[in-house]
Amino acid sequence: MSVTTIRLQPEVESGLQSMADKLKRSRNWLVNEAIREYVARQETEQSRWADTLAAMGSVAGGKIVSGHAVHAWLASWGSPDELPPPVADE
Repeated sequence: MSVTTIRLQPEVESGLQSMADKLKRSRNWLVNEAIREYVARQETEQSRWADTLAAMGSVAGGKIVSGHAVHAWLASWGSPDELPPPVADE
């Protein structure tokens, strides 16, 4: 495990200490959890952005699903005649 030094603003440090006391956890544990959650959130955001760009590329290439097909599929959900998911027009 590596060691990283950070400078905290006084109000952040006092809030961190207060939270550590309430949770009976170390400040180190809280900082690690906060950074872990932040990194995970950023990775999810980057993944969503990549998916968005890929979807935009598909639309630009003419691969789309008609609104009618989507509505028909959604309307069939839960019925005995549920339709399979619609596929993009080629």
